Amino acid sequence: MSQPTDRPIPSAAELPAEPSTAPEKYSTRIRSFALRQGRLTASQERALNALWPQFGLTVEQGVIDFAKLFGRQAPTLVEIGFGMGKSLAEMAQANPENNYIGIEVHKPGVGALLRLIEEKQLSNVRIFNHDAIEVLEQCIAPNSLDAVYLFFPDPWHKARHHKRRIVKPEFVANIAKHLKIGGQFHMATDWENYAEQMLEVMSAAPDYVNFSGVGNYTPRPDYRPLTKFEARGHRLGHGVWDLIFTRVERNG
Repeated sequence: MSQPTDRPIPSAAELPAEPSTAPEKYSTRIRSFALRQGRLTASQERALNALWPQFGLTVEQGVIDFAKLFGRQAPTLVEIGFGMGKSLAEMAQANPENNYIGIEVHKPGVGALLRLIEEKQLSNVRIFNHDAIEVLEQCIAPNSLDAVYLFFPDPWHKARHHKRRIVKPEFVANIAKHLKIGGQFHMATDWENYAEQMLEVMSAAPDYVNFSGVGNYTPRPDYRPLTKFEARGHRLGHGVWDLIFTRVERNG
């Protein structure tokens, strides 16, 4: 296991139960998530108490120096909204040459991922328990990421809630700002209507090109783990849509 960084990191008791107070410029933004903290299991709480000081990050620490944080120069990938962390842990285990930063607002998911980090003896994962948009703005340097993953974000399936979907022009422009040229933004959803919206937004974004060609979705790449829920959906004939867009130099 890697050693803790020398940055001041709060104890698990100080870990926020929800994203901390946002700067004023974020105060009127429509959030893409509704906090559903739920009850921590005993193992999740134990993992938070034992492992957060080593693997947890806070926005108060400021812009991350990846080489210092992970103790090496390596490709760095971010997953936004990792849920219970199973896919992120599997990717980190299968690709030890990469650094992974997970961002999740729900504390039980953070505890679950910390437990997986311990079980799998992973040293290449760090975690934010915070709003991803604020993490990007305050902690990730421009042109520094090799990939950003957004797997199965809340679809907000009712039409009146579509305004809360995270994939919007301003969001994808923010992602582009933090990707290296040639870096990729990979999304996946099991809601066809949301997939169509993602494709429309991404196709209009000037900082990207579609990895699979104009207007196309992408077959699930091997590096994205197939979840049990997704496999069951396939057996029942339910669709899943992956989209991968590559950051390019903006013309003009």
